[in-house]
Amino acid sequence: MFDGMKNPGRNDNCWCGSGRKYKKCHARNDERMQELWEKGEEIPHRSLLKTKLDIEGMKYSAEVNVGVLDGVGELVRPGVSTEEIDKWIYDYCAAHNAIPADLDYEGFPKSVCTSINDVVCHGIPSKDDILKEGDIVNIDMSTIRNGYFSDSSRMFYVGEVSEKRRRLCEVTRESVQAGLAAVKPWTHLGDVSAAVNKVATEAGYSVVAEFGGHGIGLEFHEDPFVSFVAKAGTGPILVPGMCFTIEPMVNAGRAAIDMNDPNGWTVRTADGSDSAQWEVQLVVTEDGYELISW
Repeated sequence: MFDGMKNPGRNDNCWCGSGRKYKKCHARNDERMQELWEKGEEIPHRSLLKTKLDIEGMKYSAEVNVGVLDGVGELVRPGVSTEEIDKWIYDYCAAHNAIPADLDYEGFPKSVCTSINDVVCHGIPSKDDILKEGDIVNIDMSTIRNGYFSDSSRMFYVGEVSEKRRRLCEVTRESVQAGLAAVKPWTHLGDVSAAVNKVATEAGYSVVAEFGGHGIGLEFHEDPFVSFVAKAGTGPILVPGMCFTIEPMVNAGRAAIDMNDPNGWTVRTADGSDSAQWEVQLVVTEDGYELISW
């Protein structure tokens, strides 16, 4: 087969662990992937496809991830430090038998990313970062629970924000919705990318190229990388069982970014303009997609 995995006999148990016979489980999709691969298409390795058990595990993890984002908004107000937000999130995870995936990931020192105004991503919570009236902040939460990963982020308004900032956040969210609408099995990942990009750029914004979405589930970051500047009709085929995030970073000004922060993590817009991001996690199904975390 295209990925080097050996197929079971048609009457043997399927490789996915479902307990069903291969011919009644993944055989048909495997044959279709092989045909597409022989035509030159990029096909995900079957080890990246999530089983029913995996999906239930990710949903269990996502209960915490979504719970954090549902609850943390009550803390987002003028005068609150991002350090306080980080502590609340750590405590929430501990109370729900979960681990913040960001904590100690490649040396990241906190439990969550808090990115304010011109910060594109990877803002590090600090007692010195005090939320101010009119700020916008992205809270990017990732959770490990029972070995499964979930990941999503939302934009929050600090008090009353300007119409300019509100529109940036709203358009970014609309771009994610357009990406979701483009998720269809046996089409290309680039179709999702192009749908996201079209909404953002037609509104007059720019899309960051260096960062994007990613596969997730058994690891924090898996293949594929999900670009939001890719063209329709390109990239890997969307196969049922693929799990990835849609998380465009949309800048009010130019797309160029500044990665020179001394902390080694925080990324800002190069021109000082505002940036917004929303993130959802999904799994491709036989007829579309299912949201895992949002």
